[in-house]
Amino acid sequence: MPQPRLLVTRKLPDAVEVRARRDYDAVFNPEDRLYGPEELIRLTQDVDAVLTCSTERWTPELIEQLPARLRIIASFSVGYEHFDLPALRGHGIVASNTPDVLTEATADVAMLCLLGAARRAWESQLLLRERRWERPKMAELLGLELRGRVLGIVGMGRIGQALAQRARGFGLAIHYHNRRPLPAENAQGATYHDTLEGLLPRCNFLSLNGPGGAETRHLINERTLALLPEGAVLVNTSRGTLVDDEALLSALRSRRLFAAGLDVFDGEPAIHPGYYELPNCFLLPHIGSATVETRDAMGFRALDNLDAFFATGRAPDALN
Repeated sequence: MPQPRLLVTRKLPDAVEVRARRDYDAVFNPEDRLYGPEELIRLTQDVDAVLTCSTERWTPELIEQLPARLRIIASFSVGYEHFDLPALRGHGIVASNTPDVLTEATADVAMLCLLGAARRAWESQLLLRERRWERPKMAELLGLELRGRVLGIVGMGRIGQALAQRARGFGLAIHYHNRRPLPAENAQGATYHDTLEGLLPRCNFLSLNGPGGAETRHLINERTLALLPEGAVLVNTSRGTLVDDEALLSALRSRRLFAAGLDVFDGEPAIHPGYYELPNCFLLPHIGSATVETRDAMGFRALDNLDAFFATGRAPDALN
């Protein structure tokens, strides 16, 4: 039996591409170009499967022009906002994602963003790299201590719980907002708030770890930012769409918020230019899952889904 023909839309880690080349008649993107809709339509005409990333948008208009031969699109991501699932379902195409493999790496980066923002890491880096550091000054670059303060977590799933575990080691008390309270063994003493409005006034630090989508778009806005204590720190390693950029930038400019640590942005990579202008922004280019182990695991999970589908007609992590 011939191997299924697989389109891999982005340059993936070497170990992932080696396995894909071994098990599939794979078409790669060695230049790591970003494919637009017309190019995706052209490239998918003679393939059985696609291994895609969140950088490609699978809209109804694109899906309508996909060939009947294409049966599954496996995403190299845990998020799936780039899929129009009803359109894929209507076209008879299975979609899958890579859950459960990003938890530890993303929680590490959330803690990095929290510490970077609280301790003014970007300003300190600039001082050194611009060769302006003359001597230690006792009243400059003063940051915030973590011990004895409250970290609020919006979205207490696997990543939120992993972040809470790390934060406890720094002496932070954990409060959280979720659709429902966690079982006691998962909450580990964290305080539950059934509304966002109940959580925010308690938070010296706030980490966003919830899902994207229409329901959570601009969850953090002028009204909700005003509920945070003055001098709070906001961290977002989840989805850029959760934050209203103009409202956050206003709060940072006025110093009502002490700082923000951001790994994700609305419209990335074309992020709001206002962030570049503010020294109290600790910014990372969406590297939450960027470890060798995690990126390999994501690719292997996507290939596991493809393997299972072509062996049984079912993908373990199918979304539709």
